Amino acid sequence: MTTRYFTPALFGFLRELEQNNEKAWWDANKDRYISVVREPALEFINDFGAEIKNISPHFTSDSRTVGGSLMRPYRDIRFSKDKTPYKTNVGIQFRHEAGKDVHAPGFYLHLEPRRNFAGVGLWHPETATARSIRQAIYDKAEEWKTATRRKSFSDVWSVDPGEDETLKRVPREFEPDFAFADDLRMKSFVAGATLTQASVLSGSFPSALADRFMKAGPFARFLCEAVGLAF
Repeated sequence: MTTRYFTPALFGFLRELEQNNEKAWWDANKDRYISVVREPALEFINDFGAEIKNISPHFTSDSRTVGGSLMRPYRDIRFSKDKTPYKTNVGIQFRHEAGKDVHAPGFYLHLEPRRNFAGVGLWHPETATARSIRQAIYDKAEEWKTATRRKSFSDVWSVDPGEDETLKRVPREFEPDFAFADDLRMKSFVAGATLTQASVLSGSFPSALADRFMKAGPFARFLCEAVGLAF
């Protein structure tokens, strides 16, 4: 894939939205959002589906405008102190066919001025799901080590959620001196890879992203199997 999907106009729109995050500005610029953000993203999603299927036939590429891989531009402000109504990023998730939202296993792309990255894994899974993953890490430590520490993975991906995204201590059902004790403390089981804006704008971006996702395949497989999903 050598098609160029994303252009500087996308990032220009998002930068302006940062400065004008209000309904009046959005309404005046919604057609622009559709032409420079939504339509290129949907085209990318549609075409990238073949790459996702090469990794696993159980992950979906859905180019619907509602309920598909492209996340809605509207923020949920019901329980947030930040009442700005619109997201200043583009979020795309190729989620597992069994999942219904962002908490399902998935491959993720985040586009935002000054902050672009790819992700893979489960973000904030339900308690029972997180417990199953921790148990799998504990019971299959060597498989987890292979999935997360091998060079082809660690050269591209980082599994480091930060202290705000970890439990204060290892859950009591596990030995605290376990080799991957810090991994048992994670609230989200995700890996991330930083992307440059220049790379996102290049014609080689789809192929480069597909290569990154392919290298994360064993990580995604481990997580899927830990929660009883096909990979």
